[in-house]
Amino acid sequence: MYNLIMILYMGGVAIATLFSRKVRTMWRGEHQALQVLREKVDPAARYVWFHAASLGEFEQGRPLMEKIRREHPAYKILLTFFSPSGYEVRKNYPGADIICYLPIDTVSNARRFLRTVRPVMAFFIKYEFWYNYLHILQHRRVPVYSVSSIFRPNQIFFRWYGRGYGRVLRCFTKFFVQNEISKELLGKIGITEVEIVGDTRFDRVVQIKEAARQLPVVEAFVNGPGEAGKPSADLPAKRSVFVAGSSWPPDEDIFIRYFNRHPEWKMIIAPHVIGEDHLRQIIGKLECKAVRYTQTTPEEAAQADCLIIDCFGLLSSVYHYGQVSYVGGGFGVGIHNVLEAAVWGMPVIFGPNNQRFQEAQGLKAAGGGYEIGNYDDLELLMVQFNSDPQELARAGRKAGAFVESLTGATDRVFSSIQL
Repeated sequence: MYNLIMILYMGGVAIATLFSRKVRTMWRGEHQALQVLREKVDPAARYVWFHAASLGEFEQGRPLMEKIRREHPAYKILLTFFSPSGYEVRKNYPGADIICYLPIDTVSNARRFLRTVRPVMAFFIKYEFWYNYLHILQHRRVPVYSVSSIFRPNQIFFRWYGRGYGRVLRCFTKFFVQNEISKELLGKIGITEVEIVGDTRFDRVVQIKEAARQLPVVEAFVNGPGEAGKPSADLPAKRSVFVAGSSWPPDEDIFIRYFNRHPEWKMIIAPHVIGEDHLRQIIGKLECKAVRYTQTTPEEAAQADCLIIDCFGLLSSVYHYGQVSYVGGGFGVGIHNVLEAAVWGMPVIFGPNNQRFQEAQGLKAAGGGYEIGNYDDLELLMVQFNSDPQELARAGRKAGAFVESLTGATDRVFSSIQL
């Protein structure tokens, strides 16, 4: 049944390539992957294989990948992606020796792939369960680990109709899961090689924080008017800064409305979609002086009320400059990465669609995360922060402490594998 689904899937993807550039990119990359491997694989080398569906999973696997490379440099790293949103961003990542797409999970593709690479160990990050690859790896007695995986009762593995596909889980040597619920669910279907280690994403955000960039334009914006963007004793004290990251239009409708009415704050907006239409839409909603990061100078930024980050790769460093953060997506398909903001020790606000995100639930329980459902919720929360600076500081400390308390998953995984 699974292989029939794969055939139907390939047919659907082939049709979708006629209409979607992203799908065409993925289709072409998957078809070229085996040729890439034949050209680049060193037959004498020993490869540790990491597979990540997309960029988020890559970030979860990255701390472990880099630790293995650092502690065991004799091994080479193969990194594969399923989605263009991962591959296109990280295709030049220096921490891997070979980077390519993973060919579609057919028996013939899996055999050719594994015959070419001959990995000595494989890591599948979070939700990756490729039936044919995993069964052939098991047949070849290659150790296979699932890292930062998380399971829920409604997943197919735990339904009566999913028992056949659920056998794929028995191909793993060990599961390194995020929580107790995942361990219990796996135990109910007879899988006991499970260790609760937490989420390696916490380790990654600490790494990102330590590598944060200094951004002169943002520093000038935050400090306000003065020589070289530095605050002057003759000018009013600098205003607090609200950082909105990965925002979508429904998010922007709420927080822009608030900040149009509260000039005592400055605001940095880093939208999830950076396109001219969306940027013009944001600017059209603002009733204050706004500048775009790529089109301004430190002197101009110092005079502005709102700074729009109109390029990729800066958000994790930008959070450093705020006192309150907002993470978008909660009024759509789901919130984005709240940890990148929380690691800086500031409260994190997000929309209602956050139930599936364990880190958001933990952040709320710790007192560093705040869910809003509408404009009134945001206004009430900001009034609370404005009127009680000590409460704002406490919320920030709780957010930072939450992240710090859950680091260490990478070391726990590393200590349990045999290289």
